[in-house]
Parts: sequence; structure tokens; C-alpha cells
Amino acid sequence: MSAEVVTIKVPRLAESISEATLVEWLKPDGSTVRTDEPVATLETDKAAVEIVADSSGVLSHERKAGEVVKVGDVLGRIAAGNGAAPPAPAAAAAPAAPRAPAPAPAATAPPALAPLAPTPAPAPPTSPSAPPVLAPSVRRIVEERGLDPARIAATGPGGRILKEDALRAAAEAPAPVAPGPAAEPASAAPPAAIAPDAAGDRVVPMSRIRLRIAERLVQAQHTAAILTTFNEIDMSRVMDVRARHKDAFEKRHGVKLGFMSFFARACVQAMVDVPAVNAEIRGTDIVYHGAVHLGIAVGTPRGLVVPVVRDAHMLDLAGLEREVGRMAARARDGQLTPQDLSGGTFTITNGGVYGSLLSTPILNPPQSAILGMHKIEKRPVVDGDAVVVRPMMYVALSYDHRLIDGEQAVTFLVRVKERIEDPERMLLAV
Repeated sequence: MSAEVVTIKVPRLAESISEATLVEWLKPDGSTVRTDEPVATLETDKAAVEIVADSSGVLSHERKAGEVVKVGDVLGRIAAGNGAAPPAPAAAAAPAAPRAPAPAPAATAPPALAPLAPTPAPAPPTSPSAPPVLAPSVRRIVEERGLDPARIAATGPGGRILKEDALRAAAEAPAPVAPGPAAEPASAAPPAAIAPDAAGDRVVPMSRIRLRIAERLVQAQHTAAILTTFNEIDMSRVMDVRARHKDAFEKRHGVKLGFMSFFARACVQAMVDVPAVNAEIRGTDIVYHGAVHLGIAVGTPRGLVVPVVRDAHMLDLAGLEREVGRMAARARDGQLTPQDLSGGTFTITNGGVYGSLLSTPILNPPQSAILGMHKIEKRPVVDGDAVVVRPMMYVALSYDHRLIDGEQAVTFLVRVKERIEDPERMLLAV
């Protein structure tokens, strides 16, 4: 009998990660699943992870959505069959001893009757008062549009809200009236101005990812000697190159040509002159990395994540654009794995997409440097003896002063500036 039952356990997630939250079951209890079909979603402090079925059969849940689970914990079981197999094989092994399977109370009832109920689908909506558990992609839409999950018509199995349901509700909403979980302007108003029956402060538990972000930011501030240096870049030449070749580039490579790939390529080449930017401190040693694993900061409704483009030094502009776009899409859809977020050696963050003119980015430990891009803005600049208007961008390099000194930081930014202002240098690697 044991050979006919497959146990679904929490897999080894990543180094230093030992627990996760069971966000939702993608398949109801008692439903039939197929091999490699996603059945559950876990959320760690770094990413959302889908759990797939290792075999076909009937799924039984052992843990509830919202529970914190550890690596190796049993999430559920898959029994061979197509809907009539018992969810707990231990019950069939000892029918005369109802106390034996005590950890599984559901086994005290005749297990064969549970799947034969009128329909298993109505069972999963556990309680009308309990908040629905949302998939990462659905949560992103709900938080961005300020939707109330309780008012969304759910069409998924067991009353689950699908991404299409959230998009439909967002399209039907007259206007976004809720500021979202990150902004709470109502709490800033004087108490007298709020009606007694009006909504007050909102208390929302921090997600595991947000808790991890907070922990790492504080860690960076406490363990590194962070300093930031600035420069400005004339974007005229690279904007001209992009405008002239973007259509042919997209047709040839199947991806749009953006500015991130130019900056990524410029940083990789600048590291040849300043290798300390791609290094880290380990105890009393300095580790100079032989490869550039480039972190690209991406804002998501659950917080900032930094997926890693592996071996960025081996990629051309098209390869960089493809990988950056792929990782950014996975981040926004909540599909990153812990492996996608680990092992970075240098990070680029672009606050310009939000309109930021200037900022001082914080290091992503154990990395020793991070480049901040900003908004492109037309400004008067001096060209020879003339004052001209050019599209300019401020760039910022935050670095660990224990490893990188001011001369190295300025040199690195100048090398990046030279390549962006004269893109041909990147083709010639000079």
C-alpha cells in the first residue's frame, strides 16, 4: 500500500531558508492531480515557490493554507486512483484500531465516503469570515488597484480568486480609492476630523519578504561603511542609438532595446578597471569574483526583490535585455525561486522609472557596491563655450568604504559615464 501513496513534502528551498508559509492550495482536497501539475504555493522570505505533484492520483491536504511549514514537513499526500482512493492510507492499514491514526482525525470517518460527497468543490471555502488566500499574481493586482478581495467574484476551484477575476474586477472598478497597504494617509488626519464610524488605522502583518527586506537593510547599515558618490551622464548618444536601432533590434532579437542593458554592459566593462566593485569582504579576506552575477532591483507589490542575471559578463546587449526582461517579469508575477535571488555580486537599481531624480541606494549584502540610475531630464549644460540643453541622468554609486576607496568609486563611475556617452566604446571594449 505504501508504494501507492506519494508524500508531498516541503523541499529544500535555499541556503539559510528553513521555513515558508503555505500561501494556498492550487488544487482542492480530494481532487485528482496529474504528474508535474502545480498543487500548492509556498512563500519564503525571498520568493514564492510552486509545489508540483510527483505523481498522478488523488490529493489530500495535510496542512492548511496560511500555516508556517519547515523543510521536510508533510504538506499532503497523493494516492493512486482517480477520485475514489482514500486521502490517508494509514486508515486502511488498521481499520479495527481507530486510535492508531490519531494524527489524522479525518480517518475516523469512512475515508471512502469523503470523495463520494455530492461535490468536493464547495468544501475548500473554509469560512466566510476568513480572508481569502491569494496567489502572488492575484495579490499583486489586488494591492496595486486597491481592490477588496471579498467583493471579487471568484470563479476558480473551491471559490479561489483567479488572476482573470482580479483583472475583471479592476476593469469594472470606477476608480482606485484605496491607497494600498504601503500608504495610510487617513492616520495622518487629526482624530477630530474622522467620523466615529469611519475606518481607522489598518494593521497588516508584514509578509515574510518584507520582513527579510527590513532585516537585510538594517544589516547593511550596521555592518558596512556605506558611502555614495555621484556623477551625471549625457544620454544623447545612447538615446540616439536606441531610437535608430530599436525596431531592427526587436525584430532580430525578439526583445525591446532599453537603457538597462547599456548600463549593465558599461558596468561589466568598468569592472575590468576597478575589480573591487565586483568583490566582497569575508571575515578578514577580500574575495574578487571571477564572474559578474548582476542583480537587477525590481519593485513588486510585496516589496523590492533583486533577481540575478547569471554570468552577465558573458552576455551581449541582446542577451542582457532578454535576461533582465525575463527576470523582471518573473518577479512581478511572483514566480521567482530562491535560486533566482541568490549569488549576486553587483546590483543595479533604477529609481528613474518612478520619477526619482537622485537617491542614495543601500547595499545588498554581501555585495560591496550598487549603482543607482535615475530619471532622464533635460538640463542646461556647458559644451565648450556654449550652453546647450541635453538629456541628463544622475547616477549614484553606493559602496562599502572598507573595501572601495573614493578614487576607485569615482573611477568606476567615470568609466561607466564614458561608455554611455560614447556607446561605440562598448563594442570595442575600450
